[in-house]
This record gives sequence, structure tokens and C-alpha cells, in this order.
Amino acid sequence: MKTAIIGISAFYHDSAACLLIDGELIAAAQEERFSRIKNDASFPKSAIQYVLKEGGIEYEDLTAISFYDKPLLKFERLMENYHSFVPRGISGFLTSVPVWIKEKLFMRKFLREHLNEFGKKKIRLLFPEHHLSHAASAFYPSPFEEAAILTVDGVGEWATTTICYGKFDQITILRQLDYPHSLGLLYASFTYYLGFKVNSGEYKVMGLAPYGNPQSEQTHAYKEKILQELIDLREDGSMLLNMDYFDFATSTRMTNNKKWETLFGIAPRYPESSISQAHMNLALAIQQVTGLCMVSLAATAQKITGCKNLVMAGGVALNCVANSKMAETGLFEKIWIQPASGDAGGSIGSAYAAFYIWNKSPRQITDPDAMKAAFLGPAYADQEILKVIRKYDLVYKYFADFNEICIIAAEKIANGKVVGWFQDRMEFGPRALGNRSILADPRNPGMQKILNLKIKFREGFRPFAPAVLAEDMKEYFGKGSDSPYMLFTAILRQKWHTCESSAESDDSGESIEQRLQKTGSVFPAVTHLDSSARVQTVDRMLHPKFWRLIAEFKKITGCGMIINTSFNVRGEPIVCNPKDACEGFLGTEMDFLVIGNYIVDKTEQHNLPSVATHISEFKPD
Repeated sequence: MKTAIIGISAFYHDSAACLLIDGELIAAAQEERFSRIKNDASFPKSAIQYVLKEGGIEYEDLTAISFYDKPLLKFERLMENYHSFVPRGISGFLTSVPVWIKEKLFMRKFLREHLNEFGKKKIRLLFPEHHLSHAASAFYPSPFEEAAILTVDGVGEWATTTICYGKFDQITILRQLDYPHSLGLLYASFTYYLGFKVNSGEYKVMGLAPYGNPQSEQTHAYKEKILQELIDLREDGSMLLNMDYFDFATSTRMTNNKKWETLFGIAPRYPESSISQAHMNLALAIQQVTGLCMVSLAATAQKITGCKNLVMAGGVALNCVANSKMAETGLFEKIWIQPASGDAGGSIGSAYAAFYIWNKSPRQITDPDAMKAAFLGPAYADQEILKVIRKYDLVYKYFADFNEICIIAAEKIANGKVVGWFQDRMEFGPRALGNRSILADPRNPGMQKILNLKIKFREGFRPFAPAVLAEDMKEYFGKGSDSPYMLFTAILRQKWHTCESSAESDDSGESIEQRLQKTGSVFPAVTHLDSSARVQTVDRMLHPKFWRLIAEFKKITGCGMIINTSFNVRGEPIVCNPKDACEGFLGTEMDFLVIGNYIVDKTEQHNLPSVATHISEFKPD
């Protein structure tokens, strides 16, 4: 009899569900992709329905259902927290405790009520700790029999950071840092102060940081003030936060704005307001401190485990700049990071923990990428796609040979067009990796502005990632290693620079719009001011369709990379199904949509190029 386990993360942010059958990851999806509510925290009903359908099993066939944390332990932490901050914590207490008493304190009963919609059989419920779920999500899908495990996030129940040791099918927690002392909450506090949304805007701070001036006295002063006033950073990477400067323990605010304004000399930035050089420098300062902390934690992990491999999870593990700082140290021979390192990935970890620890199953590594390139979501047949295309009365052509589609799409991208790209199974996690993507030419100096303002409807400074043929990685980025999940940055080789980067010049009087014109790169749409890029390497065997498209683009242009950004607009999740894709295409200034074996043309209507001998309209059975 098969061992089938569903993992669930829910009720905080970014709910998700996954299905594990006999240790194989069959399917995983975030609830937001179905509900169309960004970072949806609700019970992942649609995600569970999907993974059961994808696995071809009934609810009654499940062995266990594993939830990604321990609610009672989290409630204990909340109570002790409010008690410690009396009377300051009264407002937070009055806000959160009624919700806990009504629902979360009785999570087992609450989950049963939701699960009854799937069947009346009482499936075994399991509750691994939050950071154990993160650790399991990092270690068990990795290709390593033995590894040091580093998990860093805001907070789970008590833990905010753990160092673990994984060997075969066992995980041992060796070190733990507890709330409120948290690198994740420190970074979130700067996210809040810089005017972005906590739990979703942290990557904006990371994207803003390269516009800071590393030579500026202001940047240096900001960094020193963080290290001297806000945190006490220890040699082993652990830290103590100076809670006089933080309000997250007692209210819905993250920072004591009055104290921060006195410390840094700038007021908190209001959302959507202009961004000054001081904001850029402050973003760079906290990014530098984050890298320093992560390198210290990695060094401690290596020292106490003696391992040559490192795996990572937790929201901070999505900070690709800090990840690269760790990789550059050479502390570990290999680093593997869970591509869905945030709470959504906790669903995967909870299922793996149930399978290997609770079920005592032996671990066998048969696949070098058990995450299956993160392509764990739903796919849609051409018949389903055609129905939606016709519903929206779109002009389209069907191509029997997918190579022909790649030739046409590559030509369009080379000619400055923006292409929506919808293929096969949807990605799991925060990154679009070539199945739900928007694609464009990285050489075009105006493309970053076009994509941000006319396609994505978001801040103009936001960077884009290059998707690079894996075999061309060293040609463009020298020492960069494989990065199939966009979790590392790499520095563009000097041969591709056009001038001195403005990051090293006196630019204090320039706006961010002016600085956007100074990347100093042959590929300005994907290169930061410090000549770095958040790279995705595309392997021919793992991702054949996307590889073929980039290869065709290279034949035309000589350039073995394209812009790859997620197929969504600001405030919305990545598209899931053909309806989402068509609506996203129509609601933006995208020029073409490649969806399955169809090309939908917005700009030329009936004038698609004919490079094939087998073009015909698809007739569904």
C-alpha cells in the first residue's frame, strides 16, 4: 500500500498544499494561484483539490496530513511575549488573542472541519515544528546524503534561526535562536520603514539596495548604526535586537519610528512616495548587514557539523545576494536552497518530515532534483487552452511543431516585442522559471522601464532576471555556478561592461530614474548598478522548451540570455490557468502570448509570420 501524505501551510501568509507519495513529490501549489488573492492565507482548499487530482488518489487513500507548525507552542510564545511587554502589548493582545481563542488554539478541530469537505475519514494529523518543516524542505529534496542545514526566517513558534545536521533520513537540531531576536524580523523592519509591505516587499528592499552607493559615508554610517544600536551581532551569527527600537512585539507596527528617525536622520517613507538616495543607501546598509549575518551563520554551521554541503530554507534564504556572499566564502563545496523557502515551502517540509521521521521511511536519493525544477503545479491541454482563446475572441495560430513557435517567439523578442510565455506545469514558489513567464530582450536599454511601467505596473527601479543557457553561464558571468532557481547573483564579466558603474560615483544629487540609465552593461535590462544580476541557468535536459527558445534567440542575436519575469501584474499572483493568462495578456501592453502550441497576436492581428510547413488550426476532439 502506498504512503500518501499531504503537507499544508496556512493561516499566516502564502498558504499551500503538496502531495508526497512514497517519498516522491507529486504536486504542490499555493492557494493564491487559484483564489487570485496575493499571498492568500486561507485554508488551501483549492490547492488540496488540485494535488489530490494530480496524484490520482482519493482523500480516503491518504496516510497522514501534516501541518507545518505547532499552534499550541506558538500560542505559548504569544502569551509570554505579551506578558513580557505589559502594558505596551495590550493593543496587540486585544487584536490577536480573540482570533486564537476562536480558531487557532483549536487548530486540530479547525482543520478537521475544513477537511470534512473532502471526506469523513479521520486521517492522522501531524504537527512538526515550523523550523523543522523548513529544515525538512531543504534537506530531504536536496541531492545530499549529509548536509548542514540553515533555516532563517521571521519567527516560527519560538525559533527564528536554526542550525541542523541532516544525515540520510534524520535531522538533528543543533543550535536555535529564539524570538524576538530575528534576522528576518530585522530585515522586515527595514522593509516597513522604507515604505514596502512586510512579508511580501522584502525583495523590493533587496532590489533597491544596488542603487545605494557603497562608497558613500552615509551608507557606511547607516551600517555602523545598525551594528551598534539596533543589533548585537555575535561572532557565531546569532544576534540580540535592541527592542527599544522595535514595536513588532507589541503592535502591528514594526518599528519605533521616532527612534529610527532620530537614529538615521530620515523619516519613514510612505508607500508610493518618491525614493531618495538616502533610502537607497539605507537599503544597501541592511543588505550588507544581512550578508554579514548569513556568512557568520554559515561559518558556524560548517564548524559544528563539519559538512561539505549546506542546504537552506526560511524566508531569508530567498535573499539571493546574501546567498551569493555565502557561496563566495568557499565554506561549503555545494549549496542547495529550497526554491520555495518561505511559508509555502513549509507544506513540502511538513510532508517530508512526516514521511521520514514519523513514518520512519528509509531515504533513497534517486533524483538529483527531487523538486522537479519546481514544476509541480497544474498543466493544461491544448483543448482547454483553445476554449479560452475562443471565449475571449482572440486572433491565434496553432503550430504543430513547437520548434516553429520558438523561432517565431525568438524573432519577436529580438525585435523588441514583449512575449507572454505559458507552458506545461506551473511553478511552485515565488519565481517564474520559464513556464509562467514574461520574456523580453535584455540588450534593450529601455526594456526595464517598459516592463515595469507598461506590463507589470510597478516601481521603475525593480530589476529583472536573465535566463541564461546553462552552457553560456561562464561566458557572461565568469565564476557563477548553476542557479536553476534564481537563488544566487553573479557579477557580469568585464568584457560585457560599457562604462564605469555609477555605483562607484558621486550620485547623491540624482534621482533613481536618472540612475536607471547608468548600468554600464551591454545587458542593461538585467544588470544592477553593481554589475550583478539574479541569474537563472536553463539546462537543456531539465527545461527543454525554454532552453530551445533561448537557443533560437541566440541564433538570431548571438545573445544566450533573455529577460525572464513572472507572468503577473503588481498585486496579483502569477497566472495559473489559460483564463488568467489571457486576461493578463489583454490587460497589459504585451505584444504576443505563446500559450501551449498557440501564438496569440495583439499587435499584427492576422499577420503572424509563416516559417513552418505544418501550420494548421487545431481542432479539439
